[in-house]
Amino acid sequence: MTGPDRPAKVLLVDDRRDNLLALEAILQGLPVQTVGADSGEEALKHLLVEDFALILLDAQMPSMDGFETAGHIKRRERTRHVPIIFLTAADRDSHLALRGYAVGAVDYLTKPFDPWVLRAKVSVFVDLWTKTQQLNAQTEASRHREAELRLAAVAVDEATAQLKAALAVDGELGREQVEKAMATLTRARAII
Repeated sequence: MTGPDRPAKVLLVDDRRDNLLALEAILQGLPVQTVGADSGEEALKHLLVEDFALILLDAQMPSMDGFETAGHIKRRERTRHVPIIFLTAADRDSHLALRGYAVGAVDYLTKPFDPWVLRAKVSVFVDLWTKTQQLNAQTEASRHREAELRLAAVAVDEATAQLKAALAVDGELGREQVEKAMATLTRARAII
């Protein structure tokens, strides 16, 4: 389903199931649909077929860590604009935070973090995503309306030309052209 009425999805990526459950519990009650992934590889598979408002990504995972996962996400055209918040149990090493920002993260939180702060941050990104979806839908509706108006303008121009030609012709032929022009104007009026 596309459009502004679909729920925002948040991708939760952590190699520990208990952390995924804790994140789901923290986000419960927000207008989001959470999707869990227990590895960077699984997260990338989800990102191939689903759109997400936000990614909450564990920095330290076996195999493909969060930094490598984020690098892949930011290199893909389809996902490069999805915001990433890193979550990590690592000590408050500023080099890790800088590494997270370098690969495109919008935030970097160390555990334990205040769940209300995380909820507030998620809410902000979900609101931005929702407004973006609404704007995209309005833009598409405007494009569709503009195309209809262009068709109506062509129909009006065609009808005007037919009326001018009809005025220049006498008799039955002129009456047929006037009727044809009136039918064209009626179609144009229906579009407008």
